[in-house]
Amino acid sequence: MKAMNDQGKEVTEFCNKYWLMLDEKEAQRMYGGKEARTEEMKWRQWADDWLVHLISPNVYRTPAEALASFDYIVREGKFGAVEGAMAKYLGAAAMYLISKRLKSRHHLQDNVREDLYEAADKWVAAVGKDRPFMGGQEPNLADLAVYGVLRVMEGLEAFDDLMQHTRIQPWYLRVEKAIAEAPQ
Repeated sequence: MKAMNDQGKEVTEFCNKYWLMLDEKEAQRMYGGKEARTEEMKWRQWADDWLVHLISPNVYRTPAEALASFDYIVREGKFGAVEGAMAKYLGAAAMYLISKRLKSRHHLQDNVREDLYEAADKWVAAVGKDRPFMGGQEPNLADLAVYGVLRVMEGLEAFDDLMQHTRIQPWYLRVEKAIAEAPQ
């Protein structure tokens, strides 16, 4: 379906984007009930519509953080010396400027870390104390969506700050362990 987004641009919406097409027996086995399935869909959409937009403004928050992020990208990527230097310095400068526009576009606080911390604590509160994952005893697609968004920050200052200033680390480590132990 074609629709207009908040900025007045025409976008293509995919109906049932978060709805898994399962027969009743499989849906009952996976979710146990409609509430769990609806909750998973809600949080997957939240990860796409909100959480992912916090990444760039946080990892490119300052010129030093932008440079450190691109240093990491160049170090992990397959760049030649000249290409790497160009990517590092031009990329860092461009992303620093872009992150400021994204901060404004998504109406983030002056200290964008606060939005990231609030999002992480909101997620942890939604998972709750009575279950290790949003999916219960095993991660569901919402757990994997949130983990995937946060994983891109690993190795960067924003990730370290997130782990230090929120309650998300135990959940994050449980998901990481569950993924590592999953059958291949």
